[in-house]
Amino acid sequence: MALEVKLRKWGNSIGLVLPKEIVADKNLKEDEKIMIEIVRVADLSKIFGSLKQKKMSGQEFKNLVRKGWK
Repeated sequence: MALEVKLRKWGNSIGLVLPKEIVADKNLKEDEKIMIEIVRVADLSKIFGSLKQKKMSGQEFKNLVRKGWK
């Protein structure tokens, strides 16, 4: 299941809030351990259509897309 949430600062940490619909659907309880997979949302708007202007290798394109993902 994919779910987009916004990270928020809590003191010196960063946290997230799960929507109540997800908590109810998955029957999650307080203090229960769950596993979360982190996937960064990519903003491809800056490179969309850039291949029309310049030909590049597949590796060059991957390097361009990965900029800023570290």
